[in-house]
Amino acid sequence: MSSGSDTLQINVGPDGMLGFIYDDDLNALLGLGSAELRRASHVEPIDGKWYADLSPVRGPMLGPFALRAEALRAEVDWLHAHGY
Repeated sequence: MSSGSDTLQINVGPDGMLGFIYDDDLNALLGLGSAELRRASHVEPIDGKWYADLSPVRGPMLGPFALRAEALRAEVDWLHAHGY
C-alpha cells in the first residue's frame, strides 16, 4: 500500500458499514459494490510547515512537521488509534 503500511485495517460497524483509510490500491475492492468516500482529515502546508488537520472527525491539528510524509504518517497513526 502506498501509505507505507503493509496491512489494511478495516473496521466493521454494527450496521455492516466498512471503515478504512483510503489508499489507491483499494480501487479493486471499491468496485465490488457501492461506496461513499468521506474525508477524515486534510494535510496542508502552513507557513512552510506541514500540518494534519483532523477536524472533520473532531480531532486535533497535528504538527508542525518538516516533511509532508511525516504529517501523513501522524495522520494515519492518529486515525488508527481512534478507530478509523
